[in-house]
Amino acid sequence: MLKVGIIGVGTVGTSVVNILRDNKNIITARAGVEIVPVLGVVSNLKKDRNVDIKLSDNIDDILNDDSIDVVVELMGGIEKPNEIVRKALLKGKAVVTANKALLAYHRYELQELAGDIPFEFEAAVAGGIPIINALRDGLSANHIISMQGIMNGTSNYMLTRMINDGISYDDILKEAQDLGYAEADPTFDVGGFDAAHKLLILGSIAYGIDVKPEEILIEGIQNITKADIDFAKEFEYSIKILGIAKKVGSQIELRVHPVLIPEDKMIAKVDGVMNGISVFGDKVGETMYYGAGAGGDATASAVIANIIDIARRGKGSPMLGFENQPGERVTLMAKDDIETKYYLRLEVADKSGTLAKIATILGNNSISIEAMLQKPLKNATANLLLTTHTCIEKNIIKAIKELENSGVVLVKPAMIRIEE
Repeated sequence: MLKVGIIGVGTVGTSVVNILRDNKNIITARAGVEIVPVLGVVSNLKKDRNVDIKLSDNIDDILNDDSIDVVVELMGGIEKPNEIVRKALLKGKAVVTANKALLAYHRYELQELAGDIPFEFEAAVAGGIPIINALRDGLSANHIISMQGIMNGTSNYMLTRMINDGISYDDILKEAQDLGYAEADPTFDVGGFDAAHKLLILGSIAYGIDVKPEEILIEGIQNITKADIDFAKEFEYSIKILGIAKKVGSQIELRVHPVLIPEDKMIAKVDGVMNGISVFGDKVGETMYYGAGAGGDATASAVIANIIDIARRGKGSPMLGFENQPGERVTLMAKDDIETKYYLRLEVADKSGTLAKIATILGNNSISIEAMLQKPLKNATANLLLTTHTCIEKNIIKAIKELENSGVVLVKPAMIRIEE
């Protein structure tokens, strides 16, 4: 018998307990041992949890119980869970967590502390999609060339509705909040921070790189407008917010932001609250992972898969994918050095000389125009929508500042990167 203590019996914790009960026979057959949740820790004992296990409001009841083999951490947050997980590891208990924020900041020190003690976290990235095991084990013979991921269901749902149904950002945000997809303060989701935490975990497994969220490029969907969506449709693009990782020489790009992506790409077809991750290996080529990225049962499915792995093997795979450090030392590419194509939306004075001035500014910054569309607005103004050939991030940022002060661009230019 493998005894499990669960810290945080909310939506996911409740699903873990109930799935272990409902699917007991098949789980026992696959694990080779019965997995029994024996104790759950909650902050409020008066709240009905709909579980048939003993509950406590004292975390030490799990940490100090020598009969508990596995601690499942589902409480959320960063520093408090870090303290609890460290205590569990120091007591020799295996740990399973769904906490991406914890791992975004503390994954390497926890890996070192865990040593040979199993520490698993499949549910921390993309809910029920087994992307951690796929990347860490199934693709371990490959150099990972690149990854692109839709890893936040809230922002993907909002963009899907904006594109398919013509709903404005403000209106779809309210709808998402009413449906429970978005929090009262939605910044963590719509601002790209949730996806960034997940991207850093995948980046460590793919490349062995240790960086914090503050070091990478993160932008959200708050500034996407109908004009951007109309342009994307006309030129056969979709708009998605992607977590992107690429290996360029000995440097690694890690960034989260909205992109224009060709409609025929597999990942462009991931709509609604679903998640999808494309991983390109040097030997296997492109592999694609799709499924529910959140929800009690989907996330609990991944948590229990980790517990089964621990029951089967004791020590699982190396926590972050490497038994030893890879020979090549990689570094994070500076944000300014990223190279890609760009889309610009410029509200301009609709008069002679405007286009020439814009083209001059772009040309002086080594930026060439690939496609352009002009849409008249009211009061002798127009939206000038254009895409560039591949150029360097620092050049486009400099050009945008110059355009803003040019006298012909009337409001701050909007920019979306293009991934092809």
